[in-house]
Amino acid sequence: MDPKTKIYVAGHNGMVGSAIVRQLERNGQVEVITRSRNESDLTDQNAVRDFFKFSRPDQVYLAAAKVGGIHANNTYPADFIFENLMIEANVIDAAFRIGVEKLLFLGSSCIYPKLAQQPMKEEALLTGLLEPTNEPYAIAKIAGIKLCESYNRQYGTDFRSVMPTNLYGPGDNYHPSNSHVIPALIRRFHEAAVAGASNVAIWGTGTPRREFLYVDDMAAACVHVMNLEKSTYEEHTEPMLSHINVGYGDDIAIAELADAIARTVNYQGEITFDLDKPDGPSRKLMDSSRLNSLGWKARTSLEKGLALAYADFLSSIHNCR
Repeated sequence: MDPKTKIYVAGHNGMVGSAIVRQLERNGQVEVITRSRNESDLTDQNAVRDFFKFSRPDQVYLAAAKVGGIHANNTYPADFIFENLMIEANVIDAAFRIGVEKLLFLGSSCIYPKLAQQPMKEEALLTGLLEPTNEPYAIAKIAGIKLCESYNRQYGTDFRSVMPTNLYGPGDNYHPSNSHVIPALIRRFHEAAVAGASNVAIWGTGTPRREFLYVDDMAAACVHVMNLEKSTYEEHTEPMLSHINVGYGDDIAIAELADAIARTVNYQGEITFDLDKPDGPSRKLMDSSRLNSLGWKARTSLEKGLALAYADFLSSIHNCR
């Protein structure tokens, strides 16, 4: 990157966006541009176009999104598809209009079919039905990939996409019902330990397997992919299959994850399972061999990452007092 490269991180207050900002600031020699939701509503096309005309970034990391767990996706499906479609359409089009050099769109592993062969390769996209619990969100993320590819094909832009597995770490959402599995369980086990509760009930059977990636590893992968030469990126992708998976490389059963989180927060009671609650897909593991061949691999173990995430949770509740 040139010393004066101006980089706009959309969604810098979120878990992923804040991690990307940390990564960029560690690299130095760049000017990081951020705007809060109150300063620039990314669902407002005119506001987004005005912001891009004023700030004129050289690069864009599109990490802004409406996100949530199974409960949130089931409860607010219209919000999830509408807001995410508006955000990505407005930002990607505005980036094209002012001549942004590079853009990186962040998607999600939920883009792949519910019954996709495991581990999931990039080629699995659009080969089957999606998981119903988060289909609206997944459709929006697929549209983001296709927006990037379509602008590249029609206008010769350099818009790239990465698909992270389940993320966790500093800046996560620890809401008791609208959060993803790791932050939700961290909160529940912490509160159970503090209260001396004898039992914590986990949604579902505990048998589904999931892959988890520490968010700072994801940020490092984003910067790595963004900094690849265009010829290198195009050599490892296809014009209409251009996204790259970003995963840890291994998965874990939810029951085992619950045990690991219980140990992390020192909860010593019983763990049971609420069989009336949904499991979601039986397994979700990314095939990250494409990214690995490009010189990147995850570094943070689940044990270390959970300890860092719990420290962040304790800091967040301390700051709220």
